[in-house]
Formats: sequence, C-alpha cells, structure tokens
Amino acid sequence: MRVKRFKGIAPLVLVVSLTACGSQQPAQQAQNTALTWAIETQPITLNPQQWGQNKVRLLVFNQFDALLSRAKDGTFRPWLAKSWKVSDDGLTYTLELRDDVTFHDGTKFDAAAVKANLEQFFVPGYNPTVAAIQLKSFAKAEVKSPTTLEVTLKEPDALFLDFLASPYAGQISPKSLKAAKDVKFGGPDLVGTGPFILESYVQGQEIRYRRNPGYKWPPAGAGHQGPAYLSRITYRFLPEAAVRVGALTSGQVQVIEGVPATDAAMIKQDPGLTYQSSLNSGTSFSYYFNTAHAPFDDQRVREAFREAVDVDAVLKAVYQGTATRAWSIVTKGGPFYDASLEGSFGGNPAKANALLDAAGWKQRDAQGYRVKDGKRLTVRSVASAAFIRDRRDILAQAIQAQVKQSAGIDFQVKIVDQGTAQKALNDGEYEIFENSRGDADAGAALNLLLPGRGAINRTGFSDPNVEKWLAAAQTSSDLGERKALYAKAQQVVVRGKAIVFPIYVPADQIAAHKTVQGLGFEEASGTPRGAYDVRIAT
Repeated sequence: MRVKRFKGIAPLVLVVSLTACGSQQPAQQAQNTALTWAIETQPITLNPQQWGQNKVRLLVFNQFDALLSRAKDGTFRPWLAKSWKVSDDGLTYTLELRDDVTFHDGTKFDAAAVKANLEQFFVPGYNPTVAAIQLKSFAKAEVKSPTTLEVTLKEPDALFLDFLASPYAGQISPKSLKAAKDVKFGGPDLVGTGPFILESYVQGQEIRYRRNPGYKWPPAGAGHQGPAYLSRITYRFLPEAAVRVGALTSGQVQVIEGVPATDAAMIKQDPGLTYQSSLNSGTSFSYYFNTAHAPFDDQRVREAFREAVDVDAVLKAVYQGTATRAWSIVTKGGPFYDASLEGSFGGNPAKANALLDAAGWKQRDAQGYRVKDGKRLTVRSVASAAFIRDRRDILAQAIQAQVKQSAGIDFQVKIVDQGTAQKALNDGEYEIFENSRGDADAGAALNLLLPGRGAINRTGFSDPNVEKWLAAAQTSSDLGERKALYAKAQQVVVRGKAIVFPIYVPADQIAAHKTVQGLGFEEASGTPRGAYDVRIAT
C-alpha cells in the first residue's frame, strides 16, 4: 500500500488495489447448508441508508456493500471502491470503482450508481440527519468514467471517509430506488450487491436470505473470496433473552446474539457451545437530561440524579459483572475517549441530598418522594421498544429504585412503540432521553447529540464553544487535534454542566453451536458481522 501525505485534511489518500491487501483466502466451495440465527431486535427499516439500530447492523451487510471498509485501528480499506485519492486541499475525492459488480436485479454497479446513491440523501425528507452531518460538506459528484467518480466537498471533512465505510453507504440499485414500493423501509424489492439476497420478511417473526451465487467482491480483510458458504440464512426475532437461549440449547437455532449475563457462564461451560463478546464503538449508553424545563433546568438536580445512583452496584446486579462502566459520552477504548473523567461523578447519596436541599426540594410526601411548591420531583423517560437491548428495561428499574431510596426522586419509565416515543420527544414530554450510538467515528455521534440544532439533541443544551470545537474537529485530519477538541466537549457536557449521565459501554455477545464457524465482530464497530464468512463444519 502506497501512502502519500498532503498538507490538507486528507487522512489516507491512496489505496492501490484490493488484491494488494493479501488478507483474503482463495475462493472455497460454497455449502448447501442453511443456518438459523436468533436476534434480539427487530429492524425498523431494511434500507441501509435509513439505518439507526446498532443491533441490526449485521443484517445490513448481508444484503448491501459499502464503498470502503474500516479496520480496527481506524484505517480505511477497499471494498466496492478499489482505490481513492484525496486532493491537497482535502476538497476532492476521486474514487476508482470495481468493474465486476452487479446489483441483485442485474443492474451494473458503476459511478453513475454511486452518484445516484449520494444524491438520494438530498431528496427532501429522505434522511436529513445524514445529509446534515456525514454529508454536511458534500457539494457535488461527477461521473468521470464508468469506474471513476469525483466527489467535491465544500470544506475539508474528517467524517466523509467514515461515511463511505458506514452502513449509510450501502449501495442500492438506482433502478430499485425508483421502483420500490416503500423506499424508506426497504424490503425484497430494494436491492443491493451483497453476498445474500433478501428473500422474505415477516414482521415480528423472521427475515430470510439466500446466497448470491455471483458474489465475488468482499471487503479487504474478509475470510475468503467468492460466494458465501451458506446457501440460506434465517434470522428469527426473539426479543426475550430466555427464549433465545432456550432456542439455542434446544437446537431450534444454531446462533444467537444478545446473550444475557445470567446465562453467559452456563454457555461458556457447555462443551457443545461457543461464546464471544465485543465492546461497541461510538457512544456509551447514557441518560441525557432535558434542560428545557424543570427539574433538570437546574444543574444541581442533574448532578443529584447522578450522585443518587451507585452505577457499579447497579451494573453488577443487572449484568452480573459483565458490563463495562462508562465515564464519558464516548465509549471507553475509543481514540477520542477522555479517561480523566473517570471517578468524577456518581455514588454519593449524601451529596445528592445536599444538592436537592439547596435546590429547594426539601419536603417529602407520604411516599417518600421530594416535593417543592406542592409538586413531586418527577422525571420521565420514554423509550421506543424497537431500541431496547441489553436488558435496559431492567437497568432502568434498578436505577428507578436507587434514586427513590437514595434521594426521593420519582423516576418514571415508559417503554412504548416508536410512534408514541417520537411524539413524546417532539412534544418535550420527557426529562430523560436514553441513547447509545455505534458510529465507528464517535465524532459523527457527537455532532448529532451535542450542538443546539443537532438532529438528536434532546437536552435543549447549547454551548457555542462546544459547537466550535466539534466543527473544528470535523475539518481536521490530525487525530491528536481531534482528540483534544472532543475532550474539551466531553469535559463540558459530563463534568462542567452535567448534561449527560454515562452508564455503561454497550457490548455484543454471540453464542453458537460449536459446528458453526466464521462468526465474529466488525473490527471498527464491535458489532456482530454478517454471515458472509459463516460456515458449518462437517
């Protein structure tokens, strides 16, 4: 691999070819075998460009391929784009595309298709969030030849290559973009170039894929070349952890993800099963305090809520020692994590009560909850069932009990359907917004969550310095500079203003019958990868 360094923002600027990576094994015989895999979360969309659930990321890359892939160390590698160059000023990206790729509907993959996919994000209402963050700097795309696309940015942008390696860059046939019945949801008539073809989707039950026999363009770093080993794969939606484990041990399914802490030890001890786990990248699972109205418009109350919770004790009770405590909005171990925040908050009931007394919440009602001016100290969380994972409902109950016992706070938790949750958020009928994101580059998540006009800023908090630091980090290619800028933002929202209550670092687990091989996690995200390399030992 040749690397040329420029003075502008450009990180890695030239990758010569897919074959230069040398990490793939020769093509091997595909199997006439099927696999059933139980997953925790049902997708709310099958369109990769609408992706938002980290738990269903493994489905996206079965059907769709991105332009680049990303390694564990953060570097980018070829996929549908076999090489790329970035101009000295960081404004022009020239992508050289593979010439042997075909969409599932027979349409040829080429530069015109990539241009159509990029421009799709600017169709009104399609995905304004991505258009405003990951494609914030996009100016135009020009087809120079069937295999050459030139993309011009309005300003240097460190997140553009990250976009090209994300599920959002999953390439969709332009023909199906026009003809699909429901483009935003997707389905069998919205097609990609991936190793599997979506065959059927039954809401609440399962999704089925069959092998793409012509597939020969896996990303650099894949375990083999040629078509997938499996001829078919069925993903069953089993949200109840005990049901998933029971299905695995009884042989109804061969693989499950989302292994509950209560069953991890049992699975590890079973000689017929395997167990793997991996921390996710991006942002920690955190509670975001709504400062737009009482009581969290008062920083003392925000700090009191955090001090009222013994996070270590809660995590031990809910996850039996398997969860990693979070101290910042950015996940621990990521390149932008600020370790100086460790130990800076939480687990001090005496401090929590002193803060609430100082904030005027001195009285108690008959149930032991604090009151002021005749109103109970109540905070509400409204979460969408589609995004509940990792026993977060049980975690909320444990926190609910602690804040009542330690500080007299009435924490009310509701888990509702997506529409009801969205309406509550739109109407401001909440005090706590819970969230974690699996972006490989945490900068994308921070730009969504922290600016005053951020697409998922649910705190009502806005700080011009934070926005200035985030903007500067997005235009810089210097990793050290970006880390320093993001550290400043973390200091403000976690320590300085107590806008965020980080709780744990999301992780994924996979358990399987020992005969199932090739399972693992995406290097950059830490989430379960798709089924391309999965095979059944005979």
